Amino acid sequence: MSDLPKSNWPKSNRPKSTRPPEPFDARHPLIVFDGVCVLCSGFVRVVVRLDRQSRFRFATAQSPFGQALFSKHGLRTDSYETNLVLVDGVAFTRLDSFVAVMSELGWPWRAARVLLLLPRPLRDWLYDRIAKNRYALFGRKDSCEVPSAEMRERFLG
Repeated sequence: MSDLPKSNWPKSNRPKSTRPPEPFDARHPLIVFDGVCVLCSGFVRVVVRLDRQSRFRFATAQSPFGQALFSKHGLRTDSYETNLVLVDGVAFTRLDSFVAVMSELGWPWRAARVLLLLPRPLRDWLYDRIAKNRYALFGRKDSCEVPSAEMRERFLG
C-alpha cells in the first residue's frame, strides 16, 4: 500500500469504499425498511404521520444506499427480515428498532419501551415470527412504492 492519503490516489487505484453511497445527516433518525413489504411500508406511513417535526429519514433496503447500510451493519442483503434504524449513530434491529422509533416520537409512543422488559431471546423470537410471515399475513407489493412529492425529500437512496 502507498503512504499517500486516499484523496491523492488516482481514481482507478483508490480502494472501494464501504460507506453508504450518499451522505446523510446523522442528526435525523433513519429507517431502512423492506420497500415491498406492506407491513413495513405501512409502518413508515404511520411514522411520517406521527413525526410532527419531520425528523425521520427513510430508505428502502432494496436501494443501493439501503443495501450499503445493511452490509455495513452485518445484515443480509438478499432477505430483509428486519428494519434497520439508526438513531444518533446507533444501529437497532428487530423489535429494538421498533422501540427506538417509538421512543423518538415522544409520549405516548415512548411507552413502547416497556417491550424492553422482555428478555432479548423472547423479543427476537416474537419479532422473527412476524418477520418470517409478514408477506403471508400482510401482503407484498411487486415493487417499492414511489413516495409522494412531500415525502420524497425525506427519502434517501
